[in-house]
Amino acid sequence: MTRIRMFATDLDGTLLRSDGTISPRTAAAMAAAREAGVEVVWATARARHSVRALAATCGFRGKAVCANGAVIVDLATGEPEIVETVTIDADHARTAMAHLRELVPGVAFANVGATEFVAEAEYVAMCDFTDHHRHPHDMTVSTVLPVANHPLVKIVARHADVPSADLFTLVSGAGIAGVEVTHSGAPYVEMAAAGVSKASALERVCQRLGIDATEVAAAGDAFNDVAMLTWAGTAVVPANARPEVRALAALVIPANDEDGVAQYLEQLIAEQAASRT
Repeated sequence: MTRIRMFATDLDGTLLRSDGTISPRTAAAMAAAREAGVEVVWATARARHSVRALAATCGFRGKAVCANGAVIVDLATGEPEIVETVTIDADHARTAMAHLRELVPGVAFANVGATEFVAEAEYVAMCDFTDHHRHPHDMTVSTVLPVANHPLVKIVARHADVPSADLFTLVSGAGIAGVEVTHSGAPYVEMAAAGVSKASALERVCQRLGIDATEVAAAGDAFNDVAMLTWAGTAVVPANARPEVRALAALVIPANDEDGVAQYLEQLIAEQAASRT
């Protein structure tokens, strides 16, 4: 049995319960895994501020891949120190947004930086707090995107009448150059720089730590988890995952509301301890 040295986990729909919380059992399992020598890494579409808030609720002090791989942070001190960012070229961003406006008239955009969020007024009007874990009135509004001298790591697009899953199908099939299109299940579609994914970021984290992909177990439930699930040595998928994602699983664990990740980590720790005796 290959020893698992890193466990990378998606947050929403995987680590988190449906109410958006991390259970005490899951928090304890993550801490025990780190104590046992397993590097636990969060891999999420969420932004740095949201990851910081979640980490504060459970004492997590590991690394996190944010914005679908465009930002890597270290939470060792409790505050997310930015380790690396991969930005979208401004010309690519303009071209991608123009292409999408032609494809789906009425689409609205926001541009996300490592620490900033700038959106069109039409985009803000469709938001509530749960969409980006920030209040719409705290969003900076601009009539021109991208904003000069505001590096962006992610473009998000949504439409008042086109469901996000349908928008994702349209955008991903359009072959828009310079960006990587994905969907986390949120009410919008996300675009990072071409080649950027949770997998690409985890690979860079592993290179720094001397960990091979075969020694990584990754857990996720949505389309934006596919790249890391196929890259990692062991694909772990909760029972509540999309059927297309569940088909990739080496191991299907109980659903997020049943603390499936905690159950997996508890078993992993026990099995790896037994293998060393």
